[in-house]
Amino acid sequence: MQYEEGKRQFIQTWGKLGGEWGINRTMAQVHALLLISPRPLSTEQVMEELSISRGNANMNLRDLLDWNLVHKELVPGDRKEYFVAEKDIWEVAKRIARERKRREIEPVKQVLERLQAVEGDPNRPEVREFTERMAQLNGFVGKMDSSFDTLLRADESWFFGTLLKLMK
Repeated sequence: MQYEEGKRQFIQTWGKLGGEWGINRTMAQVHALLLISPRPLSTEQVMEELSISRGNANMNLRDLLDWNLVHKELVPGDRKEYFVAEKDIWEVAKRIARERKRREIEPVKQVLERLQAVEGDPNRPEVREFTERMAQLNGFVGKMDSSFDTLLRADESWFFGTLLKLMK
């Protein structure tokens, strides 16, 4: 396989994987392009490489900046903005996990805590069932939250060593 074909396949695959991780496909493709680029890329270069509009490129670069997966870099003698992706894949995974935790787990956890305290006659089967399910869900989401915290604190060798022990 030639480099250009490999590059195209990687960008497409990373885009599909991004969808599984809660990132839109184009955002993941922009990230993939920056991830494999040996030098910073401008918005125009991203647009050209991926055949996307300026608005789409700007929106996705801004989102990648918000997720802390990309940062801006100055190129001496050029006034354009250039972008570079975090190259450490373990750090990328942790940043995605941190952002998903903030956007998805924490809001659900807050709602479930409120719902667990719903008022009603505890003798009614519906009320009892509702409060029990909310307590179970709250406990489950709490464990997910703790797992994300462990992942975010862990270093790569500890995490994979522990994962391998669990798989034996």
